[in-house]
Amino acid sequence: MYLSADDILNADDLGREAVEVPEWSGTVLVQGMTGTERDRFEAAMVNDSMTGVSKDKALDMYRARLAAACLVDENGKRLFQGSAVKRLGEKSAQALTRVVDVASRLSGLTDDDVQELTGN
Repeated sequence: MYLSADDILNADDLGREAVEVPEWSGTVLVQGMTGTERDRFEAAMVNDSMTGVSKDKALDMYRARLAAACLVDENGKRLFQGSAVKRLGEKSAQALTRVVDVASRLSGLTDDDVQELTGN
């Protein structure tokens, strides 16, 4: 038997994972991006002609932007938005990498995807 549209739309399909971050002395909750969230995240990495922006610009605050897109509270609400994303980027690279590795996996985002979007 195949899934119906209702089956698909009602499926709880956003993976969540608790991530221990010793640098921050605790555990955070990381949730994979929705299709729309990932599209917006990727759109920020291309210019108006749909070609990759420079690698430097695309990767500017990459870890902070990806972590902010996926760090949530118990209700799924994002913890970081606006200027708080820049401040998040000023935290430990090792801590952010712990979060980004899980966020990438849960969102289906690979290194090849990033290379394709940056044109490198």
